[in-house]
Amino acid sequence: MNPIVYALLFSLVAGLTAAEKSDYCLSEIVKSDERIRSHGYPTETHQVTTSDGYVLTLFRIPYSHKLKNQNENRPAILLQHGLFSNSDCWLSSGPDNSLAYLLVDAGYDVWLGNARGNIYSRENNLISLNSHKFWHFDWHEIGSIDIPAMVDYILAITGQAQIHYAGHSQGTTVFLIFLIMRPEYNAFIKSAHLLAPCAYFGNGSSFIFKLLVPLVGEPGGLWNQLMVDTELIPHNNLVNRVVDNSCHMSNTICNNAFIMFANGGYVNSNASSMSVLIETHPAGSSSNQGIHYLQLYKSGEFRQYDWGTKKNMELYGQELPPDYDLSLITAPTHLYSSNNDALCAPKDVDKLVENFVNLKEDYRVPVQSFNHLDFIIARNMKELVNDPIIERINAYEGR
Repeated sequence: MNPIVYALLFSLVAGLTAAEKSDYCLSEIVKSDERIRSHGYPTETHQVTTSDGYVLTLFRIPYSHKLKNQNENRPAILLQHGLFSNSDCWLSSGPDNSLAYLLVDAGYDVWLGNARGNIYSRENNLISLNSHKFWHFDWHEIGSIDIPAMVDYILAITGQAQIHYAGHSQGTTVFLIFLIMRPEYNAFIKSAHLLAPCAYFGNGSSFIFKLLVPLVGEPGGLWNQLMVDTELIPHNNLVNRVVDNSCHMSNTICNNAFIMFANGGYVNSNASSMSVLIETHPAGSSSNQGIHYLQLYKSGEFRQYDWGTKKNMELYGQELPPDYDLSLITAPTHLYSSNNDALCAPKDVDKLVENFVNLKEDYRVPVQSFNHLDFIIARNMKELVNDPIIERINAYEGR
């Protein structure tokens, strides 16, 4: 079996209690703030408590030590990670390529979000980590509760009237949910930049869909009932060390992780960036997040979580979950997608564009081989994605 696949499966069934995993996962890794400081940048760690008790960790890079611009106006931007990920994804390619550092050096106040349930946000003031109730959430709650809490906090700390936003994969989904469920926040987003935008999934070609939809894609099924409200692919230092050693032995082994997740090749990948990611990935999530995505693949629609007919009637007042209304999003939003994305496929992006009433821009990366993870760790992501993002944000700031 491929070592990457073996490590992920072992991580999924690792026999540690949730509390043990929480202590273990941060004991030996280089955390986001340490990684930022290692490159000479100032950093701050902030904690935000949501209305339902989750304690979220935000890392801030307030200014550039190269520009020494701490006394100048620095517009704020929130960067939000994808599924199984965390704030380290925005740092993994170093100061010359990673979006977080590039934005700081362009004069921005950069905030790195961490959704509930990942290695940096595993506390709840009301619920024990050992309880299944802790994991009773999916990306709907991240979008409707976590992101508003982060935005409120950033606005309060910075004193600014608006912020910019950038998200990757699930970080795009939660942004859509954020402004659909909380449309009053449209006024607080100066611009949004969604990388590998994920809303519709009917055309995804990744084997993950074909493998898992029959198991957990149907509400009420045996595997669905067993998997709901649990931690999915938790972080495990032993597993990550095995994978990291495999990467050092062979770039081919490491690059196969791209096939595992994106099923789209790895010709653009930066092996050293992947090695950095492995220290803190996978970062943990609720099983409900993955199940919800599989439901979207099966239905071909962008809608709320399907709990089955009976519970749907109780929660939504209808047999099927309600569709998300994309027309409620009015903040200036730019999409950045690629032709080789096996998770958020081009045809599904087409459907998103078609239904996105107030979309500002639909940008397609002009390299055929560019895939889902390339937005985070490709060798050529600076020129193809990050520089265009900064150019667009600068335009909103009149720079």
